[in-house]
Amino acid sequence: MALKNAVDEEEMNQAVAEAEASDSIVEIELKKPVVYNGKSYEKLTFDFDSLTGKDGLDIENELAALGKVAVVPTFSGEYLIRMAAKACTDPIGSDMFEMISLHDYNRIRSAARSFLLRSE
Repeated sequence: MALKNAVDEEEMNQAVAEAEASDSIVEIELKKPVVYNGKSYEKLTFDFDSLTGKDGLDIENELAALGKVAVVPTFSGEYLIRMAAKACTDPIGSDMFEMISLHDYNRIRSAARSFLLRSE
């Protein structure tokens, strides 16, 4: 099965434009506070430059253990959200992103995607 059409060209162009305008340290103020592991969060800070190759491999192994594959990590929500959890300056897991608004989830996912696009 060919992966020729795995990524929409328009989506890719938009993502590249976002990547060029973004930073590696990103603060996201949440629309509504979220309580996770007994702590209330109003904003999250992500340091994407702190990630290492080991983090990338750990994410791939975690997805494989779940029976999931990130064919194109830059456009895989599962991969990007795990990457954001590792880059977060607070100790959170990827399960926290199930609790936040879709609006905030998309902003965080886009920040992770922009970082990957800048690094390619």
